[in-house]
Amino acid sequence: MGSEATCKVRFGKQESEGKVLLETNEVLFRGDFRLKIPFSNIKSAKTVNGELRLQTADGLAVFQLGPTAAKWCEKILHPKSRIEKLGVKPGAKLALIGEFEAEFLREVGDLTKSVTKGKAALDSEHIFLAVESKEGLSTLSKITKAMSGAAALWIVYPKGQKHITENDVLATGRKVGFKDVKVVGFSATHTALKFVIPLDKR
Repeated sequence: MGSEATCKVRFGKQESEGKVLLETNEVLFRGDFRLKIPFSNIKSAKTVNGELRLQTADGLAVFQLGPTAAKWCEKILHPKSRIEKLGVKPGAKLALIGEFEAEFLREVGDLTKSVTKGKAALDSEHIFLAVESKEGLSTLSKITKAMSGAAALWIVYPKGQKHITENDVLATGRKVGFKDVKVVGFSATHTALKFVIPLDKR
């Protein structure tokens, strides 16, 4: 979903090599010890000689990332908005199918007035399908008939659940002929997977 790297990390008296993940709104480290640092807990972020230094309420975390440290620091200090990550431009034609949180509806309303709800209009540039279970994916075959050209289908589903997983969403999308191209952290509880019509089928 985000960026990842293998590097040495210091936190207090602990030091370990491991994998660091820069997610949408947190930094995760898995090595001899583990760290989970939400952006909201970071008091300051800076780079010094290839080290990303994050001052948190619990102490200083130092990631020896080398040349990528500056890029990671920029992403932490200036995270993209959800709409920017989804690549939706002002005035875009959207279709919303399913139940979405009020915050997302507000973001969409601020961006465009061209929104169809409950079905996919034939000229939709982005179609958002919210599902809470595998059963919700059954509408995909109907949506395929409304998609054309470079239109994008975003399937928004709960993260970390057993009754609907990323593999379930990927398998269903591929089965109806779509190509998965991107995954975005939609919210604290949901993930969005982007599908498009393969180039040779447009």
